[in-house]
Amino acid sequence: MHQRLIPLLCALCLPALSMAQDTGSASRPGDAGRSQIETRAVDINAPRVDDQELRLDKGSPVASDGVRGQGLRLDIPEGWSPVTGDSETLSLSVENAVFLALRHNRALSIQQLRPLITGTFEATERAVFDPVLFAEASHSGDRVVRQLVEVEEVDLVTSDRDLLEAGVRQQFPTGTQVELSLRSVRSGSSRLDDDQFSARAGITLTQALLRGARMESNLARLRQAELDTLASEYELRGFAEALVADVERAYWDFVLASRRTEIFAEALAVAEQQLSDTRSRIRVGQRAETEETAALAEVALRRQGLINARAQQATTRMRLLQLVNPAGASWDTRIELEQRPEISTSVLDPVDLHVRLARQLRPELNESRIRAKRGELEVIRTRQGLLPRLDLFITLGESGYADAFGRAWRDLDGPGYDYSLGLRFETPFGNRAAQAETRRARLSRQQALEAVANLAQLAALDVQTAWLEAERTREQINATKVTRELQEEVLRAEQARFAVGTGTALALAQAQRDLLESQLEEVEALIRHRQALTDLYRQSGTLLIRRGINAAGDEEVVL
Repeated sequence: MHQRLIPLLCALCLPALSMAQDTGSASRPGDAGRSQIETRAVDINAPRVDDQELRLDKGSPVASDGVRGQGLRLDIPEGWSPVTGDSETLSLSVENAVFLALRHNRALSIQQLRPLITGTFEATERAVFDPVLFAEASHSGDRVVRQLVEVEEVDLVTSDRDLLEAGVRQQFPTGTQVELSLRSVRSGSSRLDDDQFSARAGITLTQALLRGARMESNLARLRQAELDTLASEYELRGFAEALVADVERAYWDFVLASRRTEIFAEALAVAEQQLSDTRSRIRVGQRAETEETAALAEVALRRQGLINARAQQATTRMRLLQLVNPAGASWDTRIELEQRPEISTSVLDPVDLHVRLARQLRPELNESRIRAKRGELEVIRTRQGLLPRLDLFITLGESGYADAFGRAWRDLDGPGYDYSLGLRFETPFGNRAAQAETRRARLSRQQALEAVANLAQLAALDVQTAWLEAERTREQINATKVTRELQEEVLRAEQARFAVGTGTALALAQAQRDLLESQLEEVEALIRHRQALTDLYRQSGTLLIRRGINAAGDEEVVL
């Protein structure tokens, strides 16, 4: 009978072994987590504002040491070099600035390691179902003294024992534990002339019937680790979007600061020329000496504005250098701008479209949905703790006995065998810890769902606010252009009046000041509109897509 029991027990283990294969490693960290949630690809038909395509592909980043890992990879066009001339000048367009930032930004390099670090927890949880090899070798002995009252003698018995045992044990997601073992024992005694040898081959199966019997509960921690890795990819996408937005904002801030410096420099030159003309007219008696004071004040005011503009330009330049972090550059590296703001008055897409895209593509919103899914797995896992533990165990073994080591193993086909079959029950009184853990998991899941709803509402608010700002700056472009053109006409009129002697230097200085302000406002309106569009695209979660940058996390997570 025992010769049929072991094959039967092995046949019972095969389904558990096949189910364990499903927990094998995925092609890359986070892939298995995608199968646990419903995702939906989202496409938008929007033209890219850049001429050169950027790619931030799903792949492996190239670290400084050449090691590739899971994360983002930037493909820079061959032959493109950002540093020109004497390596102290950096020629940049907004697209090149984004290229450099995605390749060299230190904060992004740190963030790219997060999916790799989180992915290691998948391996940790998967290792729970890995086979475990065990072995034991021991030597024991004893001496027993017995007092034989009948014959008034002392019986001294000495014995020793050597044990060698090895086997393999594995836990399966079905709640099944299987153990295969081989054991050899040598025993000797002072009462026996020869040592005795025994060998045993056995198999033990333990199957959970209540607590720990459901696969979805046993695999919950592994699935949670996979979802954590997937959530870290969405977090990385959100960081990349924020970085691209910061780079574009910093680039246009530098453009604005540079243009302000140029405008103030031109205004200073005009004020100095006006001062020279005023002094010439004073010397020939055409103007009163008091007019020189107004011209001097205008020169001082323009020089003050130029100093502030140059300081602001230096600050924005260093901020842009810190973000793009080009190789071989220093804080003194000059930046030559390849791109200037262009007038763009195209009508924005309806705000409802941007809100809908934000609900589908905002990385932090999708990440919060993954966290909510993780909370559902926690409820499934903790629910098993409410059940008592009831395990079925079966042990079968075949034994051989002989007076030599080799003969004992050859005797395994003999009549010797052992078996055991039974149930093991265990439950704590009250089970308060499991009840508290389950309640905590349910409340945390409810909290996560409320957080998703709240974040969706905040995302809609952010998008509508950004849309209003983009619309305001778009309308300001034409308004500031008209104002600047009219101020130019006012200045020409004041210059004509001053030339014929009917105007004053103070009125001319005021007209020049008004023109300067209108020029600054016009340039700022152009820059702020570009920045407002960038912020609108980031708030709607479409910035990377509109810039042609491919990265993980471009799918909607559906609860």
